[in-house]
Amino acid sequence: MFYFIIQIIVNAFAIYLADSFIKGVEFSGDIWILLIAGLVLGILNFVLKPILKVISAPLIILTLGIFTIIINIFILWLLQIILPELSIVGFWAYIWVIIIVSVLNFITHGLNRKK
Repeated sequence: MFYFIIQIIVNAFAIYLADSFIKGVEFSGDIWILLIAGLVLGILNFVLKPILKVISAPLIILTLGIFTIIINIFILWLLQIILPELSIVGFWAYIWVIIIVSVLNFITHGLNRKK
């Protein structure tokens, strides 16, 4: 449970960083909406992402894993639909948000495994 709370905070921080540094990403909510965005992103990644990966496994294999970018873009698009305070415009904005979220989650997973 503690790890999931950390994951929510990391996701919220990633969205905050994306809003601060990436042109095409706008977030108009307060800290609570940001934490809700982190929670929704965590739930989408935990529940929906594995299902999408199983369904699209042939495409992932065929494209040598590059199709996972499309899955991540779809998840961010769903997050944007669920939370009207978040707006992501443009393909490259999605790519940069994916990179920020992935790097922060990679670091979090690495720190968690060392314990």
